[in-house]
Amino acid sequence: MKIKLPKIVKVSIIFLFERFGYKNISKDGIITTLNNIIFTKVGREGGLTREKWVEETIKKIPPGSKILDAGAGELKYKKFCSHLKYTSQDFGGYDGIGTGEGVQIGTWDNSRLDIVSDITKIPVPDKSFDIILCTEVFEHIPEPALAVKEFSRIVHPGGKVIITAPFCSLNHFAPFYFANGYSKYWYEKILVEYGFNIEEIFFNGNFFEYMGQEIRNIRERALKYSKIDTKWWIFFRLAEIVMLQALSRLSRKDKGSQELLCFGLHVIARKK
Repeated sequence: MKIKLPKIVKVSIIFLFERFGYKNISKDGIITTLNNIIFTKVGREGGLTREKWVEETIKKIPPGSKILDAGAGELKYKKFCSHLKYTSQDFGGYDGIGTGEGVQIGTWDNSRLDIVSDITKIPVPDKSFDIILCTEVFEHIPEPALAVKEFSRIVHPGGKVIITAPFCSLNHFAPFYFANGYSKYWYEKILVEYGFNIEEIFFNGNFFEYMGQEIRNIRERALKYSKIDTKWWIFFRLAEIVMLQALSRLSRKDKGSQELLCFGLHVIARKK
């Protein structure tokens, strides 16, 4: 059954759309425009941006280079390393369930790892690798500076480390979660201290994108950690739509809010 909106409702909706900057909306375009507002991309693309950056960075590595995927987990980046001599390493202790606190994956496969060891004590000779890849691992290490020290030992002079880690994050993979994230100042101090020159620091997202991500997560968090009458969800949804639209516009006009908050930093550094 086709729902026919009263004229006054249509006029009111079109007026609100135009206040948001959507001009010349026909009556038949109301639903399309509403979808554009509801399904704005703000807050959705932090992970996609990181995956694309890692993939493109790996593809630039000269063929035949020896790469260590440190903290490789389930080897998600091995598929991009067919032109390289790939070795994976992880401590192999996470099972997908952990303590059950925070965000957990549910299942986890450690069976394909080449090296099972502490990331601060990897059983390979000095200068074994040309490249070390370490993605979304540092927040799961009690002392990540010691991992950088180990990378300095096992990478060739002139070799590189490719690192991604959160700038801010929620509790995940507990009990193996020791920090929310790391700022550019941490990398500038620790990498230089252990003999690396930083070649690139890429900020993934910004303040408005991060806020959009967490607004999208409110319903899921509320179902787990709060209790509210379901009749209120329509009001939460309407508030979410308004806030996401506002954050989308603010993000498009962003003037450097990544220095305040973002999803994470992506770093490339070369060993002296």
